Amino acid sequence: MKLIDRYILRRFFHVFGLSLAAFVGLYLLVDFFEKVDNLLEQGAPLGLYLAYFSAKVPLITVQVAPMAVLMGAFMAIGGLSRTSELTALWAGGISLPRIAGPLLGTAGFISLLLLLLGELVVPWSIRTTNEIWETRVHGRPTLVYKLDRLWLRDGEQIINVRLVQPEDNLLQGVSLFRFDEDFRLVERIEAPHAEHIGESWQAAELQHFRFAPGSGQLLSADRLREMPLPLTRAPEDFRGAQVAAEELNFRQLRQRATVLRGEGYDPRRFIVDMHNRLATPFATLIMAFIGIPFALQKGRNSRIALGIAITVAIGFSYHMLHAVSMAMGYAGILPPLVSAWSVNLLFVLLGTYLLLAERAN
Repeated sequence: MKLIDRYILRRFFHVFGLSLAAFVGLYLLVDFFEKVDNLLEQGAPLGLYLAYFSAKVPLITVQVAPMAVLMGAFMAIGGLSRTSELTALWAGGISLPRIAGPLLGTAGFISLLLLLLGELVVPWSIRTTNEIWETRVHGRPTLVYKLDRLWLRDGEQIINVRLVQPEDNLLQGVSLFRFDEDFRLVERIEAPHAEHIGESWQAAELQHFRFAPGSGQLLSADRLREMPLPLTRAPEDFRGAQVAAEELNFRQLRQRATVLRGEGYDPRRFIVDMHNRLATPFATLIMAFIGIPFALQKGRNSRIALGIAITVAIGFSYHMLHAVSMAMGYAGILPPLVSAWSVNLLFVLLGTYLLLAERAN
């Protein structure tokens, strides 16, 4: 590595490290003040505080790293411009791509690290924080969520759900198993779909099986239509399953989408999240790319305050547009691949335009 590369990267990592620590700390501080009332009301011990917020650090790091990279790239190039070192480098025959190359290469490496972190650590982080918050703090029933099914106990019956769509108050592939005092199966209800209407879960059609308590012999099998399901759980009790996709990595999401599609269910949400697992880490590389032309435009005015303002503005714009794009993907308005990658492409085009405009000047 040449001396100029080390010099630029030293500037970058100095700002990147401070920014990452500041963003993570600020995120934790805001989250603490949002959660502290609930923790105090539930009488949570200090160890639970530490466990919850410590487990959240990997997730927060992945979320704020692109903004820290943007800040680092902006201040590294802006600092060279502010001290006229950039002009000296250009006069010495060193082109902008040669100057920006180490930054973009480093940002690409960080993107790969975030991709690895998102596959191996972030799902654990989300599972742990959800378990602490829902079960150990609020005492809500544990949702036993296997890769392909949700299991939940409701009194003397066990509920099995194939797919939960909490935004639509809809359950797909519902099975209810009712047992006697000796835990012998006496009743089973199968419903392809169940929608929460009013105060109850309504099934357009269902199959009702009754079994003899002693022998387990099938007594009756009825097919019924437009019947309420004997479920006492509200939609909020299933809402914890909404984060199941966030707790899965790319391989698990792809496997789950394949299984659901094969069984005739709509796997769109999982396919969108699957593509998003790959698209999100590369926002880091895009932030570095788009930070360079902004630094060139501001030149000698590239101060810390301006860098923070630009970082927050670009980061907020990116996350807002990405959230809209993902929502359109979930709704089926955009194809999953487009919804996950479109904002990345948009910002790449924006950065390219700004670079070309800067070179034209």
